[in-house]
Amino acid sequence: MNRRYEALLVLNTQAKEENVKEMIERLESEFEKEGAKVEQVQKMDKRHFSYMAGSLDSGYFVNFILNTDPRSIVRLRTKFKLDPDVYRQHYQRLEENKEKAPKKVAKSK
Repeated sequence: MNRRYEALLVLNTQAKEENVKEMIERLESEFEKEGAKVEQVQKMDKRHFSYMAGSLDSGYFVNFILNTDPRSIVRLRTKFKLDPDVYRQHYQRLEENKEKAPKKVAKSK
């Protein structure tokens, strides 16, 4: 059963500033290869970290909203852990959008 997820990825853009668009497109295609349907890609720009993380002082934040099977999240997490362009990743399950039916008002006579 497919569920709705939010994936926040922090990209390692050190010495690769001009390739951010290609990196995001590649990551989006990786999501689709695992069977995820990407609803929205939110590019949140480069942000500086509050402290140095190894040799990194900043990263490019990208937020993906997607529909996928929970097992594919595990595969994606493992795949992106080995990807040198992905510095950090976080996945969160989102609530389903349920439309409430309008209440019927009983008419009094």
